[in-house]
Amino acid sequence: MRTDAPRIRVRHEWLDPACVMRTARFLLLLAWVPAPAAAQAAPAESWPAYGHDPEGTRLSPLADITPANVARLRVAWRYSTGEADVKAGRPTSLEATPIVVDGTLYFNTPLGRVIALDPESGAERWVFDAKVNRNRTFGDWVARGVSSWLDQAAPPGSACRRRIIVATVDARLLALDGATGRPCAGFGAGGTVDLRRGLRNRPYEPEEYEETSPPAVVNDMIIVGSAVADNNRTDAASGEVRAYDARTGRLRWTWDPVPQDPRDPAWGTWQGPRAHRTGAANAWSVIAADPARDLVVIPTGSPSVDYFGGARLGDDRYANSVVALRASTGKLLWAFQTVHHDLWDYDNASPPALVDVMKDGRTVPAVLQATKAGMLFVLDRETGRPLWPVEERAVPASDVPGERASPTQPFSAIEPLSPLRVPSESLWGADAADRAACRDHVAGFRNEGVFTPPSVRGTLAVPSNIGGAHWGGLAYDPPAGLVIVPVNRLATAVRLIPRADAPAAHARDMASRINAEYTDMRGTPYVLRREILRSPGGLPCTPPPFGELVAVSLATGRAAWRVPLGGAPRLRGDSAAYPSEWGSPNLGGPIVTASGLVFIGAALDPFLRAFDAATGRELWKGALPAGGKATPMTYRARAGGRQFVVIAAGSSGGPWGKGDELVAFALP
Repeated sequence: MRTDAPRIRVRHEWLDPACVMRTARFLLLLAWVPAPAAAQAAPAESWPAYGHDPEGTRLSPLADITPANVARLRVAWRYSTGEADVKAGRPTSLEATPIVVDGTLYFNTPLGRVIALDPESGAERWVFDAKVNRNRTFGDWVARGVSSWLDQAAPPGSACRRRIIVATVDARLLALDGATGRPCAGFGAGGTVDLRRGLRNRPYEPEEYEETSPPAVVNDMIIVGSAVADNNRTDAASGEVRAYDARTGRLRWTWDPVPQDPRDPAWGTWQGPRAHRTGAANAWSVIAADPARDLVVIPTGSPSVDYFGGARLGDDRYANSVVALRASTGKLLWAFQTVHHDLWDYDNASPPALVDVMKDGRTVPAVLQATKAGMLFVLDRETGRPLWPVEERAVPASDVPGERASPTQPFSAIEPLSPLRVPSESLWGADAADRAACRDHVAGFRNEGVFTPPSVRGTLAVPSNIGGAHWGGLAYDPPAGLVIVPVNRLATAVRLIPRADAPAAHARDMASRINAEYTDMRGTPYVLRREILRSPGGLPCTPPPFGELVAVSLATGRAAWRVPLGGAPRLRGDSAAYPSEWGSPNLGGPIVTASGLVFIGAALDPFLRAFDAATGRELWKGALPAGGKATPMTYRARAGGRQFVVIAAGSSGGPWGKGDELVAFALP
């Protein structure tokens, strides 16, 4: 018997019930964490993809930071991109979620710079500048992250064995050497593929077609969607999803969400002589992947134009859908449409999450899809069939000549994430004058709840075009069976203006200093006028909270908890107190850790927050230089090291405030 063997010390805190619960939760969570594909294997300490894993679960097995110690988090390092004061054609926004692979943190900036940092200190390792033209006026001048690919056939230490895959806002696909940042010469033309080439409908101008999300990487394929400018023209740039060889950049397959083959079962759902020339229906959000099943799950958006469908009558199948494709070939496996014949800009903006759920006592591979229309759909990953019931319900008809709204829409049996109707008498204001102004502004508008079609007399669209659920997406907490979703509780005032009357309407708004958006919608008889409904005091006209964090139980289909999310003092033009129960409009997503914490920024006020996943109680908030309009991530830089939580914060202007930093928090 060895007498020098280390003694095992029993620590009394393991007998504490809360600690026992955390340990049991951690072991249960490990059983749920999806194993990465062999070709992309990464240590548990890292964060190798936008959503932590190709499936987009946003679930970290790290548990060093707990509900008991989260209040001790402090800033560990900060890194400034230097872009806050850079002048560009429109304001830019730093929305990247970094990744950590091979001991390096990588992220990109809206102006096309890719940056590698030491994940423990934040020290810069290299910077690559794609030299995006700063005079452009991209509609969403953002960059939400990068991806990576490991070339298993390349010898260790060789150039471009680890590649950082980047889609720039000006629609270039780049492959960079992870060690040096230099372009991989064998990929495309000198490391670059032009994503505007080969489209069915070419962009009229560069700003019409852009990239904002990191590509999906599945085995040896890079799969990329696109962002197409809304409401410009009926035959907008087309929204093909394409796959490229990760080694050579060669195009491997293309899938078009607007069917081009009369034999396609969805062909007949696009009606009219110009229907199959429709553009957009693109996948601008993050694509999820199941490498083991050779599967990609694509969230598609609205076809062009968003608010009038007279040139694309019918359901417009594959637009506004969750679509499963064979990753290696692009073959369509199944599709589930979340909105028929979209007239509200209800893109599937939220990235799908591929998780395992319990259904009828068995584990089922599933797809979670939250929508701008305020619904959560749970689909069988292998068939696309709903695991929670979906009912086709009658919805209001259109009163616009030439339009034919779908008579029904799909409604999930799961409790709505946000209100689906705000009666005019319930419109809100901080005082009597604001309430009266809100109600007067939409007097005479159509207001029949979700899916009330746009009208010449005006429509109150609830939820608004930014959601409901939004591009921030969701996170899944398997031990509790909770889906965590940030939502907005806002309304949009929409009016279709006959083309001849539009100049006078715009002039009246300008004279009244009303900040409404006008878009031309070429190819239709109308110009769109759209604005988030706000009072003269700047606050939303919908009753608070204006934004929430919601946890939905997949055991019951009901909200387990709802809490106001953040604050929004910038919306109010005075110094009056801003009650915490009002919450904030928000854009950005949540993550969940094994210890039962939810981290999220997203709100207009400059904080990263931690919530108890079981109860929704706010446990901590850390100050940021600007609003965290991004999704955070967490990692351990090295075995035995500290757990960090990192979020991007800032923009070059706008309601989230001015800033350009990554901020990392850790325990002392």
